[in-house]
This record gives sequence, C-alpha cells and structure tokens, in this order.
Amino acid sequence: MHRLDEIVKAYDIRGTVPDQLSPEVAHALGVAFARYAARPEMVVARDMRPSGPALVDAFVDGVLSQGVDVCDIGLASSDLLYFASGSRDVPGAIFTASHNPAQYNGVKMCLAGARPVDTDGLGEIKAVASTVLDGHGSPTATRGRRRSADLLGAFVDHVTSFVDPSTLRPLRVVADTANGMGGLVVPAVFERLASIELEVMYGELDGTFPNHPADPLQPANQRDLRARVVSGGFDLGLAFDGDADRVFVVDESGAGLSGSTTTAMLAAAILRSHAGATVLHNLICSRAVPEVIREHGGVPVRTKVGHSFIKQVMAETGAVFGGEHSAHYYFADNFRADSGLIASVLLLEELSRSQQQLSVVRKPFERYAQSGEINTHVADPVAVMGHVADAIGDCEQDHLDGLSVDCDTWWFNLRPSNTEPLLRLNLEAVSLDECERRVAEILSLVTSV
Repeated sequence: MHRLDEIVKAYDIRGTVPDQLSPEVAHALGVAFARYAARPEMVVARDMRPSGPALVDAFVDGVLSQGVDVCDIGLASSDLLYFASGSRDVPGAIFTASHNPAQYNGVKMCLAGARPVDTDGLGEIKAVASTVLDGHGSPTATRGRRRSADLLGAFVDHVTSFVDPSTLRPLRVVADTANGMGGLVVPAVFERLASIELEVMYGELDGTFPNHPADPLQPANQRDLRARVVSGGFDLGLAFDGDADRVFVVDESGAGLSGSTTTAMLAAAILRSHAGATVLHNLICSRAVPEVIREHGGVPVRTKVGHSFIKQVMAETGAVFGGEHSAHYYFADNFRADSGLIASVLLLEELSRSQQQLSVVRKPFERYAQSGEINTHVADPVAVMGHVADAIGDCEQDHLDGLSVDCDTWWFNLRPSNTEPLLRLNLEAVSLDECERRVAEILSLVTSV
C-alpha cells in the first residue's frame, strides 16, 4: 500500500522522509483529504522541519486538483491551526511530526470547526490515497486557488481572551521551546501579558533540533529548563513540544509537574466559573484528578487516551475541559481542541490568584505515587494482557483502553502501542514503597509470558 500502512496511525499520519512520507505520498493525501472533508476551502500550515515546504506544496497541489481552495497560513503551531479551522469553520491540515526526531514529518488533520478526524476517517483517507498512488487520482474540471493569510495576531487575541491580563501579578517565566513552533507563538502571546517577564530558551525555529529533542515528556529533555529555572530565579518554567500543542510545567525549585497535576489544577480553576460542569480525564491520569473534579463540584468522565476520543466525548457530554497525563489540555471554548498556550496562561492566572509559589500551590493536587509510563517489548500484547488479567483476578477490571485494574490502594493500566510490539504500563499507589513493589510485580507478569 505504498507504505501508507506504516505512516497512517490511530490519531494522525507520521513517518520518515522521504522513504515513508514523500512529496508523491503528500500529494495523494491532499487529494484524499479534499475528497473526505468535502468542503470548498481548507486551511493548511506547517512546522519548522526542513522537509515541510516541499511536502506542503505537494499536498496543496493535491487539494487544488480537487477544486478545493487553500488558505496557507505558513509556519504555525498545531493549536494555531486548530484555531484557524475552528474560527473559519473549514477543514485544516498541518504538516508536523510533533515531538519526533528531525527525519520525521507527518500530517495532523481536522474537519471544519476543528472537529477531529477519527481512526475510521483516517482509514478512508488512506484508502483513497492508495488509489491515487495507483494512478486513479483524476482532477476536477475547475482547479482550486491558493492564497496566504497571517492569523498569528488573531490567535494571540483568542489565547489571551481566556484570562484578564490586568489580574496577573508580576511573574518571571522561562520557556524552553526546543527550537520548535513555540519559538513563534509563545513570545507573541506573552507580549500581551504586561506583568509577565519572559525568557525563551532555544527559540530559533530549527527542525534539526540542535539542542535537544522536542519531547518534554522525557525528563532528560527538561534538564536544561529545570537548571535555568533555578539559576535564574524564575517563578516557573514551561516546556513545549515541537508543534507547541503540549506544555509541561516546572516549579520554581526546578521540580516538574506531571500532566495529571496540571490537569487537576486547571480543572479546579475552570470549575470555579463553571459550577457543576463535566470535566474529562484520560484513564492514565492520576486518581487525584477525578477526586479534585468532584471536590470542586464537577462531574468527572474517564476516557480513552488520544485526542480524537477526547474531542468526541467532549462533544457528547458538553464537557468544558479535558486533560491527559501526556500534557494535552482541551478546552470547550477552544473548539474542543488542545492548546499548551491556553493552559499556560490559565496557570499563570491561578498563580496570581493564590499569591503563593507553584511548589506550594501544587501540593494539594499530588496525592499518590506514580510509576510514570514504562514500556516493555512483548511478542503478543493481547496475550500478555490476558495473562496479567487472569493473574490479578481479585481486583476490579475494565477494558476501555487496554487493561485497567483497580486494587483499592493501587491501580494500573496496560495499553498496547498502536505502532510497535510494546505494552505501556502506568501504575499508581498510595505510597512510593507500594508503587515500586507493585510495578515489579506487574512487570514480572508481563515478562513471564
């Protein structure tokens, strides 16, 4: 299937350039997405990777061949693309491989109004792209037109509308944008926040990532930021990924917050002005997250991991906010899309309101010991999950997303990777000692099959 099976994932399209993702493949995907989205216009963007311009040109040519107009907004973060799609009510596509290394690129797509393209939709796009690559991609009689637009200012207006900048107290912030798209959008937003002093680390847009990988989920990639927070006496640090839709937070002592902690803090803040609202959390978030939601009068709803699932459940439930342990934060007033920048400004507002340091503010939201995500190579993930489920038979189990087991004082989730023969373990317990003991127990079961 022209390697399409290798690059079309459960949530987006991603592969190495040019062997998996070439201009020819990008052209076919443009044809396929234009047909699938079935709207007269779409918005297209790219991140700073060197392979982006050629791939975008080929993709746009495919879109135009189907009589669909393209508004090219150029260099953008993923949340800027979602804003463009949502505010203009048109489909959108951004060429980005997010946190992946430099040799990768990919496409994140959304339907009009920033609605997600689900796994079935990506399957349909893949099938049409395959026929195009086989020589069956006939153009329409009338070719679409391509034009350019600059939406950065409008996006900044949108992000800053989530807070009242006049209520923010003086704070010193350092942001590590990892040579990714945060180098464009983060300074633009913070220029509107007069009381906030911003320093940017690795702000140059460079898709070869000369300083460190743009994957802040890995603690090693936060090392420089944590050191700078402490040496510079900053109030907090922000670590963005390559397409700047995720953000991890570091407190003034240089200690990082998990995505679960940030989710719980944002949920408490949002529920203050949305009493009784529904808030989503994915199933690998800390147990503290639903506890905090209930304590603040909200209704917690547990979801699968992944943006397409969360956005769908947000639409179904009318949820005002959703968070993932991987530091994706979704907002109803942001077309149900995720934005690391909106999360950042809301967190600044919370710090301003509390008049305390982040190391103090975070404490009530951190109640359990967490393992972090532990990946194990296995030959048959389904068989291994079945073996573990049988061995832990006395505890409550469900299969919403992989295997989740609740044993009262500890719980865990085992999920297979979508792309590799891996099982991902996340475990939480009431104490560090029990957490470490139970991790060893489950890993022993995983590796015994």
